[in-house]
Amino acid sequence: MAEEDLQIRKGLVIPGWELWFTASRSGGPGGQHANKASTAVTLHWSIDDSSVLDEDEKARVRHRLKHNVTDEGVLQVSSADSRSQHRNRQIARKRLAEQVARGLKKKKRRVRTKPSRAARRRRLDKKRHRGKIKKLRKSPKRDDW
Repeated sequence: MAEEDLQIRKGLVIPGWELWFTASRSGGPGGQHANKASTAVTLHWSIDDSSVLDEDEKARVRHRLKHNVTDEGVLQVSSADSRSQHRNRQIARKRLAEQVARGLKKKKRRVRTKPSRAARRRRLDKKRHRGKIKKLRKSPKRDDW
């Protein structure tokens, strides 16, 4: 059965032949159905062997999603939310698309700013005020009488 392609974002589609599934039994209670049906699904995608990403994108995805990537460079996404294997496949495909899109997103560089003159003045005024409050808490010295 040929899997259909997976759209990550506009202009980026993972071909269906790069994805493969493994099924296993779901954990937890469920009686007879859960004991004999393999409904939990793990979706695998080899980042290193992918034809849709360049080397920079592969490195970025591998780094950002390192907790879900094996030593061989295979990204794994699991789903056991539903009692239906078909539904779990759909959920796993959606999760993979979201994770890859998040992994590919470039972080914006922080633009350094400096506080305004008024902000600096307010900060120093607050510090002086706080110092006065603390000074008033002290008991008076013998010389102050």
